[in-house]
Order: sequence, then structure tokens, then C-alpha cells
Amino acid sequence: MKKIIINLCFMMGLGSAFVGCTDYLDSDYIFDERITIEDVFQDKNYTNEWLAYAYEFLNNNEMQQIGSKKTIAFNFADDMYYGDSDYSGWRCGTYTETSSKINLNMWENAYKAIRQTSIFLNNVDMNKELSAADIEDMKGQAHFLRAYFYWVLVRTFGPVPLVPDEAIDYTKDYDELSTMRNSYDECAEYISNELVKAATMLPDRRDLQEVVRPTRGAALALRSRVLLYAASPLFNGKAPQEVITALVDKNGRQLLSSTYDESKWAKAAAAALDVIELGRYQLHVAYQRDYSSLAYPKTITPPDDNGTFHSNPWPNGWEDIDPFESYRSLFDGSVNIYNNDELIFSRGLSQGSENIEVMVIHQLPRSQGGGYNCHGMTQKQCDAYYMNNGEDCPGMNDMYEGKEGYTDPSRYNKDPRPAGVIEAKELEDYPELGSKGAGVSRQYAHREPRFYASVGYNGSVWHMLSANEKDNEEHDVQIFYYRGESDGYQPGTYWLNTGIGIKKFVHPNDISDIGTGYNISRIEAKAAPDIRYAEVLLNYAEALNELTTPYEIPSWNGEKVHTIKRTEAELKRGIQPVRIRAGLPDYDVYGDPDKFRIKLKRERQIEFFAEGHRYFDLRRWCDASVEESLPIYGCNVYVGKSDPTNFHTPVETPSLKSSFSTKMWFWPIHYYIMKRNVLMTQNPGWTDPE
Repeated sequence: MKKIIINLCFMMGLGSAFVGCTDYLDSDYIFDERITIEDVFQDKNYTNEWLAYAYEFLNNNEMQQIGSKKTIAFNFADDMYYGDSDYSGWRCGTYTETSSKINLNMWENAYKAIRQTSIFLNNVDMNKELSAADIEDMKGQAHFLRAYFYWVLVRTFGPVPLVPDEAIDYTKDYDELSTMRNSYDECAEYISNELVKAATMLPDRRDLQEVVRPTRGAALALRSRVLLYAASPLFNGKAPQEVITALVDKNGRQLLSSTYDESKWAKAAAAALDVIELGRYQLHVAYQRDYSSLAYPKTITPPDDNGTFHSNPWPNGWEDIDPFESYRSLFDGSVNIYNNDELIFSRGLSQGSENIEVMVIHQLPRSQGGGYNCHGMTQKQCDAYYMNNGEDCPGMNDMYEGKEGYTDPSRYNKDPRPAGVIEAKELEDYPELGSKGAGVSRQYAHREPRFYASVGYNGSVWHMLSANEKDNEEHDVQIFYYRGESDGYQPGTYWLNTGIGIKKFVHPNDISDIGTGYNISRIEAKAAPDIRYAEVLLNYAEALNELTTPYEIPSWNGEKVHTIKRTEAELKRGIQPVRIRAGLPDYDVYGDPDKFRIKLKRERQIEFFAEGHRYFDLRRWCDASVEESLPIYGCNVYVGKSDPTNFHTPVETPSLKSSFSTKMWFWPIHYYIMKRNVLMTQNPGWTDPE
């Protein structure tokens, strides 16, 4: 074994950037001594700390899947925006290869984490203080983490170099090891294999640290996501030709397949089925509530769907559950992550500085909530939510009728949008609006439960139950976004550009104080829902829908062979639980793959709103060039409360520009990386350093 003198730069809790293991850091906050690789991996505590430091990279801002703006801009697409920074620049691709450190930090930290896990895997077996079972579990965690960090790179940059697992001189920085990019299929296969290794070694359950340390289910669920992406049009022979042609390695080899392979969908479906058949996970539900307050309303039972779901208890129906609270409580911090059977993997509260709590501060109203009042929702997203009977909202996407992507009648609704607002004397007919619902647009009435858990519509009530009366704070405040209102358009301050806010992730207690910066002291802690069971179910339905013939696919461990076939029963197995939990009736489009695909995409748009999926979904479906080029619409925020119908008539939002070009399929490789790795090639549309 080669002896390498190292510094204990892997210590848990280290907040500075990771440097090469031969670089010596300030011993005042680490250690004075220098030790060898053998010293580290023969010591139980040092070995644990080495693996712990690999987890620390998950805390890096650029590694997040969900969070506030700036370093987590991938959480914002055509569904939500941030109004206090250059969102339009982000959406229009005005960033450059070097103008942002997002691409550099993500790339460097991911490869440093990969190196950390590889060193661990190559040396942990020498430890005699750990049991064989402990070593097996820790190696499974390392394989999972190595796969996860590769996945972060692949989803953002497309094909990346796969660094050798063994026989590498780890005394060098990654960038000194000139390596060509692998193909996307090679990357997907490698990550998939890593996750199978992890699943073989990881336990099915953990008594402690369940969810925040990977289990077998976490490895298989991530594999489901990886293989679904690999089957998707962008990576499965249907990318724009200019992208396929331009994305090559140093030898000119194409890195994206130009040939469609239907069997990739079958493999993705089988991977999702592997998770389903573990029998470990279920969707989170809250059961019916018979008491009522503004913040915790009595359960509103969805309309009767001819008894299909209405008359059956969960999981076959919604008879005994509260669809609104089921969805809201999953995200707002109400449910302890260790008691949530839907969460498969979460980085917990290790979310960096632009975390979910900070995102909530940007969602909260300014006048009473102490928020920045600048993270908002687009009209397109607002329209995506169904009515409570499962029908489209009147006027859905009518502003896009006839445009590319909106020629199918199921993508828009030509019925006139309801005019006027709800009067106080009518409120008993609109229980979903609560006792303070007067003045709310009729467009926002009788919508599905997820709408009220996610949309901060004009006139909605923000609860802020932690308000302090002695500081003149109020709770249960109805917030309007009309021009001239405290939270409406006012020059020189933050305001919602579309007049539509966001309530997802907001707990009834949440309140802040922007006078003291990012004050999260009264924001309920929110665990990051990095992988949850609803995603696995929808992955399964999506993959099945693309099949035209049956396939025999071995299970992840080879113990059985799955017969993968598109049938109505199996499609329902994937999508019905999500629909039932949402309090919505069943589809009638199972027999038509094209119509079901439209419904499936919309279901993901609603269910995963603000969870970091939409940006990447639009790209893998090859929909981004259409959806992200469309103008952004919202309410007419320059109108005052005297004309509510005009305010709620969708208009193009001039402050939120949008466009899409070839270079926006993948994030650019930073010039620093290009210069250090002479075999690196740039992504399509971006330039090489001079």
C-alpha cells in the first residue's frame, strides 16, 4: 500500500472548501498531526469521519435539488420565478461560461466528493475495529453517494468523465487527470451499477438516521430516476439534431444516442417496480379532521366521483382522508421525517444557505409576514391545477391557444374565466376559501386541494400563527396583491410580478423579519424531499406508457424476472394513488398513450411543483424549447382593487422575459475546467476558452 501523508481535511463539520489531501490546512481547527492512509482506515473513528465528510458535500448550495434562488436556480423554470434578482437573465440564458460560479462549484465539489468516496471504498476493508456488517453498510453508503454525485453532474451537464474507481493517483487534483467525457449511456449504466452495488450492501431499514442515510430503497429509487432519464427523448435518440451533432468527445464520438431504443423505457419501469415491490413505502396521508380553524380547516370532502374513490377508504379512495392536509403537511415541516413513509431519501436540514426555509422567507408577504414577497407562481402553473371535480379550470392556458405545443384541445380550455369576486354572503358555498374569503376571484374557487396547499392567490389568508401581538404582528391575514396594496405593485420595493404567490412549504406558524436578514427563527424546519415515493409511482406510469410490446426485465438483484407491459391496471397502479391522495377522480385516457402522456406530464407539474423537477423534466422530454420560450403570464398587477375582473385577466408579464436556445439544454463547462483538462469538450452552444 502506497503511503500518503494526508491532513485530516475530511473532518466532519468542516465548513471550508475541500482541498487536495496533500494540502495542509490550519491545524488550529483540524489537527496538528499528519497521518497516513493506513492510519486513517485502521482507526474506527477516523474511518467514520472520512465517510461523514463525503456527506458534507451534500450541504453545498450548488448540490441542492430544492431551495431559494441564485445557487439553486434550477428550481425555477416556467412554473415559478424569483423577482428580487436576475430571473429573466437566467431564463434567457444570458449567463456565460464564467459569469457564474454555479457550474464551477458544482463540478469541483461533486468530483471531490467522488474522490472522497473512492478513497474510502479502496481502503475501508483494512479496518479491523469495525465489524464486517458495519463495513458492508458503509461501503453501500459510499457507492450510493458516489452515484448521487455523478447524478448531480449528469442531470446538469449531460455526459461527464467517469473517473477510474481504482489505480488513480489521488494525490493529484481531478483536473490534472485529463479525461474525456463518457457517453450519456455509459454514465447512466455506471450510475445504475453503482446503485445496484449499494442496494446489495445497504439495509432495508435503519433504526436511526432513517431517510438521511441511504437504505436499499433509496438506492433503488435513485436508480429509477436515472434510468427514466436515460429512456427520455433527450437521451434516447430524439434530441435536436444540432445537439446530437455538437455534443462529442475529443475524438469526435457522439455522446448522445441518435437511435431510439424502446427497451430503455422497460428498464426504467422495471427499476421503479423494484422499489414498489419492496413494500416499504406508501404515500403520506392525513386523516379527516372534524374541528375547524382558519389555519386547520375541517376536512372538505371532494365531490362524489360516482363512488369510484368517494366511497372507499384510503388507499382505495379518499373517504377517510384529508387531501388538502395530506399534501400540505408533507412539505411544511408538520411531519417528522423519521415518521414519514413517503420520504425515501432526504438530506434533512443539510441544505446550504439558500435552503427551503430561506425560500419560504422569500414567499412570505412583506406587510405582515416579514417576508420578501418576491418568489411567485406563473399563470401557467396556476392554471395547471384542476377543479375539485377533476375538470380543467375555465380558460386554462387560453393565452397559449394555437401556439406550438398547445394545438391539442386537452392543453387549453376556451371557456370564459369566471368574472368578479366572492361576496361575504356567499362564503358558505365556498368552504375552501374559509371565513375570510370575501373578495377572492371566482377563478380561485372550487379548485383541487393541492391548489390551496400550494398557491398564494390574491386574497388568500396567510396564517403566521407565530405572530407576536406586542410587536404589532397579526395572524390569519388576508393578503391582496392589487396595485397600491401593501404587498401589491409599488415602485422601489419587492412585489409579485404575476400577482400570484406560493404557499407550498409554508407552515401555518411561519413568520419572519426581513429587518434581521434571513431570519428563520420562526420558520418551521423543512426536510428536503429529495426522493419520495410519489416520484417512483409516477416514474413507473410514465415509463410503462411508452411501451408498445412486453419485455422481460430481470429485477435489480436477478432473483426474478419482471414482465413489463403497458396495461391499464399497471398504469393505474402508478398514477391512481397520487390522484386519490389529491382528492381527484380517475382518468379516462388510459387507452391512448398520447393523451395519457399529456396527463402524466401535467400530474408531475402539479405534484412536484417547487421540488426541483420541472426544469429537468422539460429538458429530458425535449419540451423546453417550446415551454420555456412561451411568454410568462400573470395577473394585471398594475390594476387596483376597484377593478378585480381586469386584475385577474391574464396578461403577459413584461418584467419576466423568457427564451430558449440550443445552449440551454445543458449548463456550460466552466473555462477553468476546460483549461485544466485538455481532453474536455464543451457543451453545445457554449464556447471554449481562448
